[in-house]
Amino acid sequence: MVYLFLAAAIGAEVVGAIATRYSDGFTRLVPTVIAVVGVLGAYFLLSLTLKQGMGIGVAYGIWAAAGVTLVAVIGALFLGDHLTWLQVVGVALVIVGVLALEHGGTHEVA
Repeated sequence: MVYLFLAAAIGAEVVGAIATRYSDGFTRLVPTVIAVVGVLGAYFLLSLTLKQGMGIGVAYGIWAAAGVTLVAVIGALFLGDHLTWLQVVGVALVIVGVLALEHGGTHEVA
């Protein structure tokens, strides 16, 4: 159940971020409402993830890294954003860093 809440939190964050792009500085009502609901929903769902017992460092790391990755990929594939090779490497490093954070907590380091 913990990963279901985390996945939902990530989805809500991504929706909120994409809606923010379309809000024109929060001057357009519908995208603004979607952005605010998305961000608030994301934090609420993240809090449920933490309540289920996942550590905050791991939960927040996965949430942030997945959100950054998904928004960057969606931007590049569907919204006309461009990713340089350096940016792609940066996203990969974010993912590797979160994996290290998650797996480092489950294995004793010698």
